[in-house]
Amino acid sequence: MTGQEEVLVRTEGRLGRLILNRPKALNALSHGMVVRIEEALTAWRDDPAVRTVVISGAGERGLCAGGDIRAIHDDARRGGGASADFWRDEYRLNALIARYPKPYVALMDGIVMGGGVGVSSHGSVRIVTERSRVAMPETGIGFAPDVGGTHLLAQAPGELGTHLALTGAAVGAADALLCGLADHFVPADRLDRLVAELAHAPVDDALPPHAGLVPPGELAAHREWIDHCYAPDTMEEIVERLVGSGVPAAKEAAVTLGAKSPTALKVTLSALRRARRLGSLERVLEQEYRVSCAALSTPDLVEGIRAQVIDKDRSPRWSPARLDEVTESDVSRYFAPLGDDRELRLS
Repeated sequence: MTGQEEVLVRTEGRLGRLILNRPKALNALSHGMVVRIEEALTAWRDDPAVRTVVISGAGERGLCAGGDIRAIHDDARRGGGASADFWRDEYRLNALIARYPKPYVALMDGIVMGGGVGVSSHGSVRIVTERSRVAMPETGIGFAPDVGGTHLLAQAPGELGTHLALTGAAVGAADALLCGLADHFVPADRLDRLVAELAHAPVDDALPPHAGLVPPGELAAHREWIDHCYAPDTMEEIVERLVGSGVPAAKEAAVTLGAKSPTALKVTLSALRRARRLGSLERVLEQEYRVSCAALSTPDLVEGIRAQVIDKDRSPRWSPARLDEVTESDVSRYFAPLGDDRELRLS
Protein backbone atom coordinates (compact mmCIF):
# COMPACT_ATOMS: atom_id res chain seq x y z
CA MET A 1 0.00 0.00 0.00
CA THR A 2 1.24 3.46 -0.86
CA GLY A 3 0.70 6.46 1.37
CA GLN A 4 -3.01 6.62 0.57
CA GLU A 5 -5.86 4.20 0.08
CA GLU A 6 -6.35 3.58 -3.62
CA VAL A 7 -10.06 2.92 -3.18
CA LEU A 8 -12.05 4.77 -0.55
CA VAL A 9 -14.81 2.50 0.76
CA ARG A 10 -17.47 4.01 2.98
CA THR A 11 -21.16 3.93 3.78
CA GLU A 12 -23.37 7.00 3.97
CA GLY A 13 -26.86 6.24 5.18
CA ARG A 14 -28.23 3.53 2.90
CA LEU A 15 -25.48 4.14 0.34
CA GLY A 16 -22.26 2.21 -0.24
CA ARG A 17 -19.61 4.45 -1.82
CA LEU A 18 -16.59 3.43 -3.86
CA ILE A 19 -14.20 6.26 -4.74
CA LEU A 20 -11.25 5.44 -6.99
CA ASN A 21 -8.46 7.38 -5.34
CA ARG A 22 -5.45 7.72 -7.63
CA PRO A 23 -6.19 11.18 -9.07
CA LYS A 24 -2.61 11.83 -10.21
CA ALA A 25 -2.85 8.67 -12.34
CA LEU A 26 -6.37 9.56 -13.44
CA ASN A 27 -7.57 6.77 -11.14
CA ALA A 28 -5.97 4.03 -13.24
CA LEU A 29 -6.81 0.60 -11.86
CA SER A 30 -4.22 -1.47 -10.05
CA HIS A 31 -4.73 -5.12 -9.13
CA GLY A 32 -5.20 -4.11 -5.51
CA MET A 33 -7.98 -1.70 -6.46
CA VAL A 34 -9.84 -4.43 -8.35
CA VAL A 35 -9.61 -6.77 -5.35
CA ARG A 36 -10.76 -4.04 -2.95
CA ILE A 37 -13.81 -3.18 -5.07
CA GLU A 38 -14.76 -6.85 -5.32
CA GLU A 39 -14.45 -7.28 -1.55
CA ALA A 40 -16.68 -4.29 -0.87
CA LEU A 41 -19.34 -5.34 -3.37
CA THR A 42 -19.39 -8.86 -1.99
CA ALA A 43 -19.82 -7.57 1.56
CA TRP A 44 -22.58 -5.13 0.60
CA ARG A 45 -24.45 -7.65 -1.54
CA ASP A 46 -25.94 -9.32 1.52
CA ASP A 47 -25.97 -6.28 3.82
CA PRO A 48 -29.56 -5.06 4.24
CA ALA A 49 -28.31 -1.66 5.43
CA VAL A 50 -26.80 -0.93 2.00
CA ARG A 51 -29.50 -0.37 -0.62
CA THR A 52 -27.48 1.34 -3.38
CA VAL A 53 -23.83 1.46 -4.49
CA VAL A 54 -22.18 4.48 -6.16
CA ILE A 55 -18.76 4.42 -7.83
CA SER A 56 -16.94 7.65 -8.66
CA GLY A 57 -13.41 8.97 -9.15
CA ALA A 58 -11.36 11.32 -7.03
CA GLY A 59 -10.18 14.57 -8.56
CA GLU A 60 -11.61 16.68 -11.37
CA ARG A 61 -10.39 14.82 -14.44
CA GLY A 62 -12.45 11.67 -14.61
CA LEU A 63 -13.71 8.39 -13.21
CA CYS A 64 -10.89 6.19 -14.52
CA ALA A 65 -8.46 6.21 -17.44
CA GLY A 66 -8.22 2.40 -17.51
CA GLY A 67 -5.79 -0.17 -16.22
CA ASP A 68 -2.25 0.66 -15.17
CA ILE A 69 -0.66 0.09 -18.56
CA ARG A 70 2.83 0.98 -17.37
CA ALA A 71 2.61 -1.99 -15.03
CA ILE A 72 1.33 -4.18 -17.88
CA HIS A 73 4.22 -3.04 -20.08
CA ASP A 74 6.80 -3.91 -17.45
CA ASP A 75 5.16 -7.23 -16.65
CA ALA A 76 4.85 -8.22 -20.33
CA ARG A 77 8.58 -7.77 -20.70
CA ARG A 78 9.04 -10.17 -17.76
CA GLY A 79 6.65 -12.82 -19.07
CA GLY A 80 3.18 -11.50 -18.30
CA GLY A 81 2.13 -13.61 -15.32
CA ALA A 82 1.03 -10.71 -13.14
CA SER A 83 -1.05 -9.16 -15.94
CA ALA A 84 -2.89 -12.43 -16.55
CA ASP A 85 -3.73 -12.60 -12.83
CA PHE A 86 -4.88 -8.97 -12.88
CA TRP A 87 -7.15 -9.51 -15.86
CA ARG A 88 -8.64 -12.65 -14.33
CA ASP A 89 -9.75 -10.71 -11.26
CA GLU A 90 -10.74 -7.63 -13.27
CA TYR A 91 -13.00 -9.56 -15.64
CA ARG A 92 -14.58 -11.40 -12.71
CA LEU A 93 -15.33 -7.98 -11.23
CA ASN A 94 -16.90 -6.83 -14.50
CA ALA A 95 -19.22 -9.84 -14.43
CA LEU A 96 -20.07 -9.22 -10.76
CA ILE A 97 -21.00 -5.60 -11.52
CA ALA A 98 -23.22 -6.64 -14.42
CA ARG A 99 -25.19 -9.09 -12.26
CA TYR A 100 -25.16 -7.04 -9.05
CA PRO A 101 -28.54 -7.40 -7.29
CA LYS A 102 -28.65 -3.82 -5.99
CA PRO A 103 -28.61 -0.56 -7.94
CA TYR A 104 -25.02 0.11 -9.01
CA VAL A 105 -24.70 3.78 -9.92
CA ALA A 106 -21.65 4.77 -11.97
CA LEU A 107 -20.76 8.47 -12.16
CA MET A 108 -19.07 8.57 -15.57
CA ASP A 109 -17.91 12.16 -15.24
CA GLY A 110 -14.80 13.23 -17.17
CA ILE A 111 -12.50 10.63 -18.71
CA VAL A 112 -13.81 7.05 -18.69
CA MET A 113 -11.63 4.73 -20.74
CA GLY A 114 -10.71 1.04 -20.92
CA GLY A 115 -10.96 -0.43 -17.45
CA GLY A 116 -12.97 2.64 -16.42
CA VAL A 117 -15.68 1.48 -18.83
CA GLY A 118 -15.48 -1.95 -17.21
CA VAL A 119 -16.30 -0.65 -13.73
CA SER A 120 -19.06 1.63 -14.99
CA SER A 121 -20.84 0.62 -18.19
CA HIS A 122 -21.82 -2.82 -16.85
CA GLY A 123 -23.68 -1.15 -13.98
CA SER A 124 -27.44 -0.80 -13.77
CA VAL A 125 -27.47 3.02 -13.53
CA ARG A 126 -24.85 4.73 -15.71
CA ILE A 127 -24.67 8.52 -15.55
CA VAL A 128 -22.76 10.76 -17.95
CA THR A 129 -22.21 14.51 -17.78
CA GLU A 130 -21.26 17.29 -20.17
CA ARG A 131 -17.62 16.51 -19.29
CA SER A 132 -17.76 12.79 -20.10
CA ARG A 133 -15.32 11.35 -22.61
CA VAL A 134 -15.88 7.62 -22.98
CA ALA A 135 -13.58 5.41 -25.05
CA MET A 136 -12.03 2.01 -25.60
CA PRO A 137 -8.67 3.11 -27.11
CA GLU A 138 -6.82 -0.20 -26.95
CA THR A 139 -5.95 -0.60 -30.64
CA GLY A 140 -3.62 2.38 -30.26
CA ILE A 141 -1.40 0.39 -27.88
CA GLY A 142 -1.42 -2.88 -29.82
CA PHE A 143 -4.22 -4.37 -27.69
CA ALA A 144 -7.92 -5.14 -28.15
CA PRO A 145 -10.91 -3.83 -26.17
CA ASP A 146 -11.44 -5.93 -23.05
CA VAL A 147 -13.33 -5.64 -19.70
CA GLY A 148 -16.46 -6.63 -21.63
CA GLY A 149 -15.93 -3.79 -24.08
CA THR A 150 -16.42 -6.02 -27.12
CA HIS A 151 -19.73 -7.18 -25.61
CA LEU A 152 -20.93 -3.60 -25.13
CA LEU A 153 -19.76 -2.32 -28.50
CA ALA A 154 -21.07 -5.35 -30.40
CA GLN A 155 -24.53 -4.42 -29.11
CA ALA A 156 -24.36 -0.76 -30.18
CA PRO A 157 -26.73 0.28 -33.01
CA GLY A 158 -25.58 -0.61 -36.49
CA GLU A 159 -21.80 -0.45 -36.80
CA LEU A 160 -21.24 2.37 -34.31
CA GLY A 161 -19.51 -0.03 -31.93
CA THR A 162 -17.21 -1.27 -34.68
CA HIS A 163 -16.21 2.31 -35.46
CA LEU A 164 -15.48 3.10 -31.81
CA ALA A 165 -13.63 -0.15 -31.14
CA LEU A 166 -11.34 0.12 -34.14
CA THR A 167 -10.60 3.86 -34.05
CA GLY A 168 -10.59 4.19 -30.26
CA ALA A 169 -12.56 7.43 -30.63
CA ALA A 170 -13.82 9.07 -27.45
CA VAL A 171 -17.49 10.06 -27.31
CA GLY A 172 -19.43 12.54 -25.22
CA ALA A 173 -22.62 12.10 -23.26
CA ALA A 174 -25.14 11.95 -26.12
CA ASP A 175 -23.13 9.42 -28.11
CA ALA A 176 -22.47 7.30 -25.02
CA LEU A 177 -26.23 7.16 -24.54
CA LEU A 178 -26.80 6.36 -28.22
CA CYS A 179 -24.29 3.51 -28.13
CA GLY A 180 -25.72 1.97 -24.96
CA LEU A 181 -22.70 2.78 -22.81
CA ALA A 182 -24.74 4.97 -20.45
CA ASP A 183 -28.35 5.54 -19.41
CA HIS A 184 -28.79 9.03 -17.98
CA PHE A 185 -27.43 12.55 -18.34
CA VAL A 186 -26.92 14.66 -15.23
CA PRO A 187 -25.04 17.99 -15.28
CA ALA A 188 -21.75 17.70 -13.40
CA ASP A 189 -22.68 20.37 -10.88
CA ARG A 190 -25.64 18.27 -9.74
CA LEU A 191 -23.73 15.08 -8.97
CA ASP A 192 -22.87 15.90 -5.34
CA ARG A 193 -26.50 16.67 -4.53
CA LEU A 194 -27.62 13.47 -6.26
CA VAL A 195 -25.20 11.37 -4.23
CA ALA A 196 -26.35 13.05 -1.03
CA GLU A 197 -29.96 12.18 -1.82
CA LEU A 198 -29.09 8.59 -2.73
CA ALA A 199 -27.93 8.13 0.86
CA HIS A 200 -31.56 8.32 1.92
CA ALA A 201 -33.75 7.74 -1.15
CA PRO A 202 -34.12 5.07 -3.85
CA VAL A 203 -32.55 5.74 -7.24
CA ASP A 204 -35.94 5.99 -8.94
CA ASP A 205 -36.88 8.85 -6.62
CA ALA A 206 -33.53 10.64 -6.37
CA LEU A 207 -32.37 10.60 -10.00
CA PRO A 208 -35.19 12.17 -12.12
CA PRO A 209 -35.10 15.67 -10.56
CA HIS A 210 -31.39 15.95 -11.41
CA ALA A 211 -31.52 14.67 -14.99
CA GLY A 212 -30.93 17.34 -17.60
CA LEU A 213 -31.15 17.89 -21.34
CA VAL A 214 -28.19 16.16 -22.96
CA PRO A 215 -26.06 18.31 -25.31
CA PRO A 216 -26.16 17.22 -28.97
CA GLY A 217 -23.94 14.36 -30.05
CA GLU A 218 -22.07 13.67 -33.28
CA LEU A 219 -22.47 10.03 -34.27
CA ALA A 220 -26.15 10.05 -35.27
CA ALA A 221 -25.39 12.31 -38.21
CA HIS A 222 -22.71 9.88 -39.42
CA ARG A 223 -24.72 6.66 -39.18
CA GLU A 224 -25.11 6.21 -42.94
CA TRP A 225 -21.41 6.04 -43.81
CA ILE A 226 -20.45 4.30 -40.56
CA ASP A 227 -22.96 1.50 -41.06
CA HIS A 228 -21.92 1.05 -44.68
CA CYS A 229 -18.17 1.28 -44.29
CA TYR A 230 -17.84 -0.92 -41.21
CA ALA A 231 -20.21 -3.67 -42.34
CA PRO A 232 -17.54 -5.95 -43.92
CA ASP A 233 -15.83 -8.66 -41.92
CA THR A 234 -12.32 -7.83 -43.14
CA MET A 235 -10.22 -4.80 -42.23
CA GLU A 236 -9.00 -4.42 -45.79
CA GLU A 237 -12.53 -3.96 -47.10
CA ILE A 238 -13.46 -1.60 -44.27
CA VAL A 239 -10.50 0.64 -45.07
CA GLU A 240 -11.29 0.45 -48.78
CA ARG A 241 -14.85 1.60 -48.16
CA LEU A 242 -13.74 4.40 -45.84
CA VAL A 243 -11.23 5.74 -48.36
CA GLY A 244 -13.64 5.44 -51.28
CA SER A 245 -16.73 6.80 -49.56
CA GLY A 246 -16.22 10.40 -50.57
CA VAL A 247 -17.10 11.46 -47.01
CA PRO A 248 -14.37 13.56 -45.32
CA ALA A 249 -15.09 12.09 -41.87
CA ALA A 250 -14.77 8.57 -43.28
CA LYS A 251 -11.41 9.39 -44.83
CA GLU A 252 -10.29 10.82 -41.48
CA ALA A 253 -11.29 7.52 -39.85
CA ALA A 254 -9.17 5.66 -42.40
CA VAL A 255 -6.18 7.83 -41.49
CA THR A 256 -6.80 7.12 -37.82
CA LEU A 257 -6.90 3.37 -38.48
CA GLY A 258 -3.62 3.67 -40.39
CA ALA A 259 -1.86 4.62 -37.17
CA LYS A 260 -3.19 1.65 -35.17
CA SER A 261 -1.64 -1.76 -34.78
CA PRO A 262 -2.65 -3.81 -37.86
CA THR A 263 -2.76 -6.98 -35.77
CA ALA A 264 -4.84 -5.33 -33.05
CA LEU A 265 -7.29 -4.05 -35.65
CA LYS A 266 -7.85 -7.48 -37.16
CA VAL A 267 -8.10 -9.15 -33.74
CA THR A 268 -10.55 -6.50 -32.53
CA LEU A 269 -12.77 -6.87 -35.57
CA SER A 270 -12.83 -10.64 -35.14
CA ALA A 271 -13.54 -10.27 -31.41
CA LEU A 272 -16.51 -7.99 -32.10
CA ARG A 273 -18.04 -10.31 -34.67
CA ARG A 274 -17.54 -13.31 -32.37
CA ALA A 275 -19.02 -11.37 -29.43
CA ARG A 276 -22.26 -10.88 -31.36
CA ARG A 277 -22.55 -14.64 -31.70
CA LEU A 278 -21.49 -15.46 -28.13
CA GLY A 279 -24.27 -13.38 -26.63
CA SER A 280 -23.69 -13.32 -22.89
CA LEU A 281 -21.20 -11.06 -21.16
CA GLU A 282 -19.63 -14.01 -19.35
CA ARG A 283 -18.80 -15.85 -22.55
CA VAL A 284 -17.37 -12.67 -24.09
CA LEU A 285 -15.21 -11.99 -21.03
CA GLU A 286 -13.85 -15.52 -21.29
CA GLN A 287 -12.97 -14.83 -24.92
CA GLU A 288 -11.39 -11.49 -24.05
CA TYR A 289 -9.22 -13.21 -21.45
CA ARG A 290 -7.78 -15.49 -24.14
CA VAL A 291 -7.17 -12.50 -26.40
CA SER A 292 -5.52 -10.46 -23.64
CA CYS A 293 -3.24 -13.29 -22.57
CA ALA A 294 -2.19 -13.89 -26.17
CA ALA A 295 -1.32 -10.21 -26.53
CA LEU A 296 1.27 -10.54 -23.76
CA SER A 297 3.47 -12.71 -25.95
CA THR A 298 3.30 -10.51 -29.04
CA PRO A 299 5.48 -7.46 -29.76
CA ASP A 300 2.79 -4.87 -30.43
CA LEU A 301 1.48 -4.51 -26.87
CA VAL A 302 4.88 -3.65 -25.39
CA GLU A 303 5.73 -1.47 -28.38
CA GLY A 304 2.41 0.37 -28.32
CA ILE A 305 2.67 1.22 -24.62
CA ARG A 306 6.29 2.26 -25.12
CA ALA A 307 5.36 4.67 -27.88
CA GLN A 308 2.28 6.15 -26.23
CA VAL A 309 3.17 6.15 -22.54
CA ILE A 310 6.82 5.33 -21.82
CA ASP A 311 8.83 7.24 -24.43
CA LYS A 312 5.82 9.21 -25.74
CA ASP A 313 7.28 9.48 -29.21
CA ARG A 314 3.89 8.48 -30.68
CA SER A 315 5.73 6.49 -33.36
CA PRO A 316 5.09 2.80 -32.71
CA ARG A 317 6.87 0.29 -34.92
CA TRP A 318 4.18 -2.33 -35.40
CA SER A 319 5.07 -5.90 -36.34
CA PRO A 320 3.66 -6.74 -38.84
CA ALA A 321 3.47 -3.16 -40.08
CA ARG A 322 0.67 -3.56 -42.64
CA LEU A 323 -2.78 -5.10 -42.65
CA ASP A 324 -2.01 -7.37 -45.58
CA GLU A 325 0.89 -8.86 -43.63
CA VAL A 326 -1.39 -10.04 -40.79
CA THR A 327 -2.54 -13.56 -41.66
CA GLU A 328 -5.65 -15.44 -40.57
CA SER A 329 -3.48 -17.71 -38.45
CA ASP A 330 -1.98 -14.64 -36.75
CA VAL A 331 -5.51 -13.63 -35.71
CA SER A 332 -6.73 -17.12 -34.84
CA ARG A 333 -3.99 -17.68 -32.27
CA TYR A 334 -5.52 -14.94 -30.10
CA PHE A 335 -8.69 -17.00 -29.75
CA ALA A 336 -7.06 -20.38 -29.19
CA PRO A 337 -7.90 -22.23 -25.95
CA LEU A 338 -5.46 -21.61 -23.13
CA GLY A 339 -5.82 -25.04 -21.57
CA ASP A 340 -8.06 -26.11 -18.71
CA ASP A 341 -5.71 -24.89 -15.99
CA ARG A 342 -5.46 -21.36 -17.47
CA GLU A 343 -8.93 -20.60 -18.81
CA LEU A 344 -11.15 -17.99 -17.20
CA ARG A 345 -14.48 -19.65 -16.39
CA LEU A 346 -17.44 -17.53 -15.35
CA SER A 347 -20.82 -18.90 -14.31
